[in-house]
Amino acid sequence: MKKYDFSDKTIGFAMTGSFCTYEKIFGAMQDLAQTGAKLLAIFSDRASTTDSRFGNCRDFLKRAEEITGRPPVLTIPAAEPIGPKAMLDLLVIAPCTGNTLAKLANGVSDTPVLMAAKSHLRNNRPVVIFLSTNDALGMNLKNIGILLNTKNIYFVPFGQDNYRSKPNSMIAHVELLQDTIARAFYAQQIQPVILSPHDMIGQLSMSKRQIVTRKEE
Repeated sequence: MKKYDFSDKTIGFAMTGSFCTYEKIFGAMQDLAQTGAKLLAIFSDRASTTDSRFGNCRDFLKRAEEITGRPPVLTIPAAEPIGPKAMLDLLVIAPCTGNTLAKLANGVSDTPVLMAAKSHLRNNRPVVIFLSTNDALGMNLKNIGILLNTKNIYFVPFGQDNYRSKPNSMIAHVELLQDTIARAFYAQQIQPVILSPHDMIGQLSMSKRQIVTRKEE
């Protein structure tokens, strides 16, 4: 699914350990590749070494390499040059677990994904967060608030995914990832940020005419 032309962009696609979302996340990665963007996959330590009922970590690494055309970043030393070498125009963290979210909000960089984010943010370039956590409305709510008010960080709209049995759980809407990226390139947070599964997703799709280009500014 090609919604935008990002052929002049290099985008980092960082994955953390919300394994239940991987099928849709890899679909989103494939769709993003079809926009022409050059992609660089980055895996957290947990994501690159853990097998689960949702799949084998080796298969995930192989799939990421097949989509992006190059081996993923798997270590902190490999992620550190992302900032100094200005390797990325934008970084996506998808999925972003509550653990990664909390560490990012508090300046911790002890995984390849967090180091990539820290290194990339030094260049005042956008980071897009695809939230997936069972405690978004619990212990992590304060961290969401911190990051919503942090320069150069943008959220894919998210909402409760199972309010009856998991009332604190929230996940981002994968169909709005490219729209969020397109706005983030112009320092805009897509709205509304909090979006329940029952809201009209289609109303948020951004046409090219809605984007204020730098030339027009």
